[in-house]
Amino acid sequence: MSAKRGVTLRAQWLGKHLRELRERAGLTLKEAGEYLQRDGSTVSRFEAGLYPARTPDVLALLDLYGVTAPQARDGLVRLSRDVWQNGWWDDYSGDVSLGIVDYAWLEARAESITSFDALVIPGLLQTRDYMGAVIRAEDPDATDEQIDRWVEFRRTRQEILTDDAPRFSTILDECVLRRPIGGPATMRGQLTQLAQYASAPNIEIRVLPLSAGAHGSPDGAFRIFELPQPFPAVAYVPTPVGAIYVEGEAADGLKLKYDRMRRSTLSTRGSLELIAAVAESLSDA
Repeated sequence: MSAKRGVTLRAQWLGKHLRELRERAGLTLKEAGEYLQRDGSTVSRFEAGLYPARTPDVLALLDLYGVTAPQARDGLVRLSRDVWQNGWWDDYSGDVSLGIVDYAWLEARAESITSFDALVIPGLLQTRDYMGAVIRAEDPDATDEQIDRWVEFRRTRQEILTDDAPRFSTILDECVLRRPIGGPATMRGQLTQLAQYASAPNIEIRVLPLSAGAHGSPDGAFRIFELPQPFPAVAYVPTPVGAIYVEGEAADGLKLKYDRMRRSTLSTRGSLELIAAVAESLSDA
């Protein structure tokens, strides 16, 4: 991975944790640099994510900062390797934004994913035809080759649900089921697949019915990724001009929002019955 490819969430996150550890140890940038036989500006670039620290430097800094807990050390060492080693997602860095590459990395590392969607089926549960229709509507000027590449990227992301899968819980606004993306046949296939996913032991799908009225996220979708210790939960909020990633209190606030909304959803059985009913209504369209 080249440092010139841009600052990734992974690099920023690693730098943030190294900065917090240095400050907790009461050391200056200059002191940390001298320990590494570098200057303080290099450590500053590590902490800003502009030039990610490599694993030997991370190990040395953890020693300097007095970090001895195996879980904390292992988590940061693994993160430092993720920053520099190519995962499958990095093969698509020339086709999609760095924000989406970081998103795929979070999915691959998450122990659980919580999702609310108000407009479209979440990408992890989409059929090929449905995702193609969504992507083409979002970028009507894209070539068929570009769309095929983006579809391939999204379908590769879906593999996390079949291999050592995280728990995936999603709330779908009823409008998501009733918006005929790609036409009746595509939508019917999508809803049929959605019902199949609902039977998986690690997947929970609940529908927020229109009858629930106003809900806790009128501004739209969000995701929450629960990651292994020592990392906190990370929340992702899509916007028309790019993704927003937050953690700490902001992520906790979205967790509470999700829990409140979940209390207004149909049961998993009731949700499955509604999905099936909408799919059946499309069969005669």
